[in-house]
Amino acid sequence: MKTAVVGATGMVGRTMIKVLEERNFPVTELIPAASEKSVGKDIMFRGKPVKVVSVMDAVNAKPVFAIFSAGASVSKEWAPKFAKNGTVVIDNSSCWRMDNNVPLIVPEINSHAIKKGDRIIANPNCSTIQMVLALAPLHRKYKIKRLVIATYQSVTGTGVKAVTQMENERKGIKGEMAYAHPIDMNCFPHGGTFQADGYTTEEQKLIDETRKILEDQSIMVTATVVRIPVVGGHSEAVNIEFEKDFNIDDVIKLLKDFPGVVVYDNPAENKYPMPILSHNRDEVFVGRIRRDLSKEKCLNLWIVSDNIRKGAATNAIQIAEYMLEKKLY
Repeated sequence: MKTAVVGATGMVGRTMIKVLEERNFPVTELIPAASEKSVGKDIMFRGKPVKVVSVMDAVNAKPVFAIFSAGASVSKEWAPKFAKNGTVVIDNSSCWRMDNNVPLIVPEINSHAIKKGDRIIANPNCSTIQMVLALAPLHRKYKIKRLVIATYQSVTGTGVKAVTQMENERKGIKGEMAYAHPIDMNCFPHGGTFQADGYTTEEQKLIDETRKILEDQSIMVTATVVRIPVVGGHSEAVNIEFEKDFNIDDVIKLLKDFPGVVVYDNPAENKYPMPILSHNRDEVFVGRIRRDLSKEKCLNLWIVSDNIRKGAATNAIQIAEYMLEKKLY
């Protein structure tokens, strides 16, 4: 089971390699690939150093899976080349997510969308993955009409440069800026780039990807994405309007019974999800579960998950595991 990781030296790529190891994915040969400046460096896998190779060398090695976390432009150029060689590409960038011919997968929700012969599979955006995991069982029972979302997103979502900026600011060091503003002791409503309609690309992903994964284009969605100075994961305040009314106890049971979701909700004991709780974990934590008293058939949820793990690396590996199990590769 020859497996390539493209973007192997980045924050998500390194975590992908770690998750492959942790989950005992049956890798017979790991092929870490990255840009030319990283070729020849060592990546540790199962206690042994493995040399980073060029993306072209990884294509020529004809791996069974190529798991990408190298940005949309790299995916656009190289994913088809791997696919043409018979490799299954699982891509973590935004490049293929809204392509009608490419499945956008959260395995616990819509693995049925993967068909034998699919050679490019899209991994959703981190903030989408954690949210739809909590929404899916509720949508199936009560049907979601509308979502109002505010996210509080970790700087790790922007990468190493952003984490370094925050750490430098905490130490009083002037360095390279990943953002237009200081991040420490601050937050700003800016994720991705601004579109002509005033929304950002990160906000647009929450709209488009949610509808595709839940297979319902009628869901109305509005979102505000905010970047905050934490590293442990993304947090989301989600207000949900349903077509059918609900019972809170039933909502809690549906969430508790859904794979990958942990209900962590006891305000009397100060128990509610936080990035510090989700850090280095694969679960999606849901708390502050309460009825919206201002409108009928509306629910409030607070959803937190590690954006680098379940929001990126772990979800991608789970897709590969599913394809392996069902012999879809």
